This record gives sequence, structure tokens and C-alpha cells, in this order.
Amino acid sequence: MKLKRNTQINESGKFSTSARNETQLICDILGLESLVDETTFHQLTESQTTPSYPTESAILGPFWRANAPTLPMEASIVHCLPDSCPEADYTYLSGRVLSARTSKPIEGAELDIWHTAPNGLYEQQDNSQVDMNLRGRFITGADGRYGIYCLRPTSYPIPDDGPAGRLLQLLDRHPMRPAHIHFIVSAPGYKSLTTQIFDRRDKHIANDAVFAVKESLICDFLPRKGDPKAQFELEYDFRLAGA
Repeated sequence: MKLKRNTQINESGKFSTSARNETQLICDILGLESLVDETTFHQLTESQTTPSYPTESAILGPFWRANAPTLPMEASIVHCLPDSCPEADYTYLSGRVLSARTSKPIEGAELDIWHTAPNGLYEQQDNSQVDMNLRGRFITGADGRYGIYCLRPTSYPIPDDGPAGRLLQLLDRHPMRPAHIHFIVSAPGYKSLTTQIFDRRDKHIANDAVFAVKESLICDFLPRKGDPKAQFELEYDFRLAGA
């Protein structure tokens, strides 16, 4: 069994590409990244003397890309839909970036946002999507608010056609991740926050293949009225710890 585990780890390096980090995927399904994330967040909150805790963190995952386009507030990160799913649930996502210490808005905070298409694929996995589809970076103004258009996320299986997938089969586990949106929220003078927010309706919410779900990150997408560009809305505030 030891030889087989070593073979899986060695093969993961050969399997990785610029579109997919198989070694990180193996760390995710073993819970290593979530364990490090939980330990780091616990150390952060132990040192806090503020009236409110910072937003809980969650794993980065293997599909983040650097240099997503910087877009104006109220813009959409939906540049196309995959050929296989011409329909989708459009969502208006908004909220504030606040100081965990003072609860005051943070001006100049950057939100780096990304999620999958309705077919469960990130754009670098899917030739029918344009480059940087469903990705964007946004900068808050003096009120700390952000507002963007995106899609209501969908659950999806992590890639299981490589070493990570074979390891899941050996462990008799499913590959599904509950619907979520990824964020990196950063601002000068504050600790950068890497996190995800999750759709409460998803049937995999209590059984995430990579152990990333936390109660405070579970949200309710609500029907949106009077907006022809979105059928749902979600408001979520992020609180950043001081550097």
C-alpha cells in the first residue's frame, strides 16, 4: 500500500498542467489544505481582541488564476455560457468589506472572484468558454461596498480521471463539491482573506469532497425582483483582520 501511495503522489506531478494542479487536488481530498486553513484561522482569531471576528477562511483550490481582469463595480463576470448549458441562474452579488476591529468600511479593498460555469467546469477546463470567463477583480470605494453580476453556482465533481480520482475510489468516497463561489479579499494594512461562500440548497453541503464547508460561509440565494439582469441575489459582508 505504501508503494501505491507513493506512486499516486509521483504521478500527480506528471499529471499537473497550467490548467490543473493535481498535487494540490490530492492535498484537498485528503483534507490537508483544510487542516492547514483551520489551524491558521484559529491562530489568527486567538490573537484578536476585536468585538467581531474576521470572516472565516477556506481553501484556495486548484483552479485559481492570477491576473483576472479588473472590472468596474456593477459589471458582470459572465462573458459567455458553455455550449452545453445555454441557460443559467444569474445572480446579483453584493455586500461590504469591513474592518473586523472597527466594523468600518475599507476603501480600496480588492475582491478577486471566480466560480464554475453551470456545467461544473472552470474556464481553463472548457474550450467552449472564453479566456477568464466567470472571473474578475473589483475594487471598493469609500463605502466599502461591492456589487457584481455572476451566476448562482452549481455543485460539480472534482476531476477524477487522474491520481486524485483513483485515490478517492480507494477511499470509497464521492468526488462532489457543493455549489460555491471563490474569493480572495485583500486591502493594504489588512491580512488577505481566501475563502468560499456556499449555497445552502446544495445536497452536498454536508459532505464536501475537500472538507471546506463552514457554517458561517453557508448562504441563502434569494429571488431578485425588478432586475432583468438577475433572477437571484445574495448579500454577504467580508470582515478583514488587521495585518
